[in-house]
Amino acid sequence: MDTSTPVCGDRRGATPPEVSRRQAPPTKASAEKAPPLSISAGTIPEKSATWTMWSTEWFTTAMGEPAGQLRGLRVLELGSLIAGPFATRLLADMGARVIKVEPPGGDPLRNWGMVTEEGSLWSMVQSRNKESVIIDLRTPEGQRLARRLAGTVDILVENFRPGRLESWNLDPAALREENPRLIVVRISGFGQSGPYRDRPGYGSTGEAMGGLRFITGFEDRPPLKVGVSLGDAVAALYATIGTLAALHRRDIMGCGETVDVALYESVFSLLEGILPEYGYAGPIRQRGGNALLGSAPSNVYPTGDDRWITIGANGDSIFRRFCTAIERPELADDPRFADNQSRRANVAVLDQLIESWTRQHELGELWDILVRAEVPAAPVYSIADVVADPQYQTRDMILRLMGPGGIGELLVPGVVPRFVDAPSSVRWLGRAAGADTVTVLRDIGLDDAELERLASSSIIDLGSAPRSMAGSTLVLE
Repeated sequence: MDTSTPVCGDRRGATPPEVSRRQAPPTKASAEKAPPLSISAGTIPEKSATWTMWSTEWFTTAMGEPAGQLRGLRVLELGSLIAGPFATRLLADMGARVIKVEPPGGDPLRNWGMVTEEGSLWSMVQSRNKESVIIDLRTPEGQRLARRLAGTVDILVENFRPGRLESWNLDPAALREENPRLIVVRISGFGQSGPYRDRPGYGSTGEAMGGLRFITGFEDRPPLKVGVSLGDAVAALYATIGTLAALHRRDIMGCGETVDVALYESVFSLLEGILPEYGYAGPIRQRGGNALLGSAPSNVYPTGDDRWITIGANGDSIFRRFCTAIERPELADDPRFADNQSRRANVAVLDQLIESWTRQHELGELWDILVRAEVPAAPVYSIADVVADPQYQTRDMILRLMGPGGIGELLVPGVVPRFVDAPSSVRWLGRAAGADTVTVLRDIGLDDAELERLASSSIIDLGSAPRSMAGSTLVLE
């Protein structure tokens, strides 16, 4: 290719717009030495210097623009439930302004999980840092509003079945005619092509066809799922990675991109060496319980106080330290356990030896012994253990935030990854459905009369926007 010819608005060498540097938030109080972990803790600890009631003012500019790595980016979310909204949650956490378009009645996730008088707690986390707009995309006028919004953003994320956007006159190619720099991220069960493209697909179908369920569980029992929507979460992570890659290309080439993420492919990508091993020698990996099949010892072992601990002493030098720690140094020189392949061949015997040791000690004592021996090990945590752990607290992974209405204080997961100079933040939890309809649509030029007309026709929902007593006009603020 002739690199001297600009392609798609080639902007190589262009100077990026200057972004003013945000003043760092106030320094938090230094944490005192963390108290010893109570493994059996079942109550939420009191606030400490490492627990923070985050202030929105620290992390937003005077104009309401969020700080963070993605400050200045605008994202339009057209989707529901898990994969798409999780991807946009990550972008919003990192500072992007996310406008979430919900159908009349709101995203179905608002009624999933534990539902309070203010809505689903899960939805409050999934929709944090987002602005909620209700538009009926099944109507021509609703579709025109979505097209206008798409013309004002950098990124559009959707997780409908392939063809749905096109049926709503929101074909990405047509959208890009109006906004050539638009990045469209499409998440679906089977991708935008192939014989299965039109089939519905959830995280469960992705985990099943991606090969993960087949190898999860124990050999003599049915395939198992993990305890969360892993397929959706992995697809969301790939969607976020693809978005950032497309943004980099846009900075160079000046044009948008379409990112096509399939749930089953996202899960399939996690299968490590299973495919090349099958292609080379023909074995079909089976369910192996909690053991790490490629090395040993690596398993979950019962403790004397009816808890569980993971131990990964599978490196040769680590295994020698482990044998010393359990007061069986002779095992390191036993030919059955001399190297990884020998340990794999004799893993059943080795696991029995380890279990006979772990059953003699309580969990806290086991963990202390193995930490001092520098052997990778950890308790199998419940959510109560997570909340009580000082490592989580010190790194702000357990945030205390005020919930909407009178719901009170909530525990909310912190932001991953952490950035040093431009930190991410949780600026607010998920708002009521349609809470930002008026503000967002005013921003694209709709006046109050037009908003009222659209609301009267059920094209939009004005949420909690104040009205006059007659209910026919908006009260201007």
